[in-house]
Amino acid sequence: MKKNIIAMNASIMIGLGSILAAPSVYAESISDLEKQKESIQEKRSGVESNISETEKKIDNLQDKQMTAEDQIAAIEAKIAESAKKIDAKNAEITQTKKEIEALKEEIKVLKERIAKRNEVLKERALSFQETGGDVNYLEVLFGSSSFGDLVDRVGAVATIAEADRDILKQHELDKKDLEEKQKAVETKLASLEVAKAELLEIQKQQKQQKQEKDALVKKLKQQTEKHEHEKMGLEEEKANLAAQEKAIKSAISLEHQRLAELEAARKKAAAEAKKRAEQEAAQAAAQAASQASESKKQSTSSGYSAKSNSSSSSSPASSNVSQAPAVSSGTFTRPSAGYVSSTMGERWNKQHAGIDIAASGTVPIVAAADGVVSRSYFSSSYGNVIFVTHSIGGQQWTTVYAHLSSRQASEGAVVAKGQQIGIMGNTGHSYGQHLHFELHKGPWNYSKSNAVNPLNYIPN
Repeated sequence: MKKNIIAMNASIMIGLGSILAAPSVYAESISDLEKQKESIQEKRSGVESNISETEKKIDNLQDKQMTAEDQIAAIEAKIAESAKKIDAKNAEITQTKKEIEALKEEIKVLKERIAKRNEVLKERALSFQETGGDVNYLEVLFGSSSFGDLVDRVGAVATIAEADRDILKQHELDKKDLEEKQKAVETKLASLEVAKAELLEIQKQQKQQKQEKDALVKKLKQQTEKHEHEKMGLEEEKANLAAQEKAIKSAISLEHQRLAELEAARKKAAAEAKKRAEQEAAQAAAQAASQASESKKQSTSSGYSAKSNSSSSSSPASSNVSQAPAVSSGTFTRPSAGYVSSTMGERWNKQHAGIDIAASGTVPIVAAADGVVSRSYFSSSYGNVIFVTHSIGGQQWTTVYAHLSSRQASEGAVVAKGQQIGIMGNTGHSYGQHLHFELHKGPWNYSKSNAVNPLNYIPN
């Protein structure tokens, strides 16, 4: 019984039709499996190289992001410093405007003082006109009664003239001081406004630089996320390739075991045939003189035995999957009952690398062909998913069964075409109960470049 199971498993692994085929066929199958294993190893090496390159890109982007963030921090510090300077200039401008207001009051007082002095001078000029101006001074001098009186009158005239000159001089000084103060304050205010405008322009440029750096950081983050997502996909592809390599190694091991068992069975069959021949020869010699009727009876008995031995050969295993579609005679059978709700092609601006089969209730999912479960796990996108590796006619195939509610085949399990491996569900990135089914001519990879349209291979 154990020998038959090993032989059946090996047949499932490599898609062979009979355990009695010629040894050269088996050697060919092992050679094909070895080539597939080498191909997977090469692809794993390439994926590992891509992961390394992607990690370098991520590190480079993160370094640039850190540099940009440091620059943003420096720019923000400069913006804050500019804001302080602008606040200081605003305070100075406010203070200068207060000074201007105070100066206006002072100017007002000066103007009033000048106006009063002008009135005094006007009165004196009027007096001069009424008395004859300078003649009035002479009359004052000539009208003195004595020399002492003359001296006194000369001093008085000099004092009055000096006072007039002082008034005129102070008048000019006040006017000049007023003009200088006005000019100084206006210059100061203009200077402050220019300085403030310069600071505002600097701050504007700094904010523009910050916006550019913010945009750069956002772009770097998006690129980093893209590469991190790509890395995750490559790591998943690496894991799948490792699982497929393990499955192929298992297939090679099983095939070697099957060949050893077959060789032992052949040797045993040869020995038994030789023994039977010797026994029949001895019986023939002992019964040479027996009657023809007895010989006919023995011949009939031998025919019945051969017929009995022929009927003892193992019959094909039947599928006990309930509610599952009938197993078709083609290379691949339909993986579940239901209707095709989505075909392969572009969907939501993204490539839909398989088909969706939808149905309600408890719907069994079956293996589309003989193979080995290379992966059986929960994925954030696929949900409960099973990957099966097949080797058919020297060609490696991979089938994917996603969004299952439950998985009934573990990693490394040998499955037969039409064997139930799970139940249809709605796990992972899914909207409504359905099976997402992918068929890859070769191993599964992140870009899904080996995906082919399942509808071209399974019954509709």
